Amino acid sequence: MKLALTSTFRPLVPPKLSPFDQNLASSNMIFRPSVTLTPRMRETVIMMAQKKKPKIEGVSDELNSIASQNLDFAPARRRVRLAFSNVQQQLDHVLFKMAPSGIRTDEWYEINSKGQEIFCKSWLPKPGVRIKGALCFCHGYGDTCTFFFEGIAKYIAASGYGVYAIDHPGFGLSEGLHGYVPSFDGIVNNALELYNIIKGRPEIVGLPRFVFGQSMGGAIALKALLKDPNEWDGIILVAPMCKIAEEMTPPVPLQKILILLSRVMPTAKLVPLKDLAELAFRELKKRKMADYNVICYSDQTRLKTAVELLKATRYIESQVDKVASPMLILHGAADKVTDPQVSKFLYERASSKDKTLKLYEGAYHSILEGEPDDRILEVLSDIISWLDSRCSMKN
Repeated sequence: MKLALTSTFRPLVPPKLSPFDQNLASSNMIFRPSVTLTPRMRETVIMMAQKKKPKIEGVSDELNSIASQNLDFAPARRRVRLAFSNVQQQLDHVLFKMAPSGIRTDEWYEINSKGQEIFCKSWLPKPGVRIKGALCFCHGYGDTCTFFFEGIAKYIAASGYGVYAIDHPGFGLSEGLHGYVPSFDGIVNNALELYNIIKGRPEIVGLPRFVFGQSMGGAIALKALLKDPNEWDGIILVAPMCKIAEEMTPPVPLQKILILLSRVMPTAKLVPLKDLAELAFRELKKRKMADYNVICYSDQTRLKTAVELLKATRYIESQVDKVASPMLILHGAADKVTDPQVSKFLYERASSKDKTLKLYEGAYHSILEGEPDDRILEVLSDIISWLDSRCSMKN
């Protein structure tokens, strides 16, 4: 089922929660412990829930007030995105200020098999430009396809590709408790379900189809490929979360405690979180722009989410030899969020006969958003060149 949006994007903002979010809010999925907590644990949970967002520099008090509201549910995130959409596009970032013009975009919601509204967006070349293939994007942890990826998608679309993206359940503009991943397989299955619908769109029927994953989205893309290898003509991975870097992983004794706690209070925000922007963005100026990604989930990781991410990386690490599709892996050599050594491991162990690994010296995690302009454009050029080469083989 498709819910269309107007070209100016007036998102679905109901006066009350949707039936899905009403059920979620009233269910025991929201933190309602069935065991007695110690005073210290209760104090910690309350402190996490009351954590205030830092003020965004360069915007009005009114916009800061809008951005500071509770974003647990999709209607609030949609209101905040609408309020900031013009401000975001005016940022002094290469992805926005040098984005190609004339790209055709469309935004809509699909209702998935669980009854959730899932936000979808497409970027197509200018009218008259032949579409060479389709690229289906899986965003990273906490992220959305409506901020930095807007510029990335426009660059790729301008080179003759239909680019499609969704916000995963619980992230961005899609329904679900913000930042909550009750099942990693659930996110993978949602992506497969939605992209199976999108691949039926008339402008890309019969064209090569590629799945593109960044960070956590790389793990989603890999699992989607492993589940349906014949549905894709290749995979592009940017800083894939095949294994979380040691600096980001809780010590083993703490992991065991978190696993136990996740069974009691799965949605609680208790997992310590380092400053991802500092670790991911090499340029300070671009790092500050990450604050404008106002619907990004930047709070402490929810317990069940942390457990599911760890399980997913362990599974992928054990299955990389089964990846047989054409594959492009791009990774910052100085990444402290996801381990570039695991990208090397994936490249070496994958059974694909058409595989490429490129490590960018000195680059951090966000090689498409947080590096110097020339590096960002280099990575985009590498992606487009790889796509052009594979699509020419199909024609």
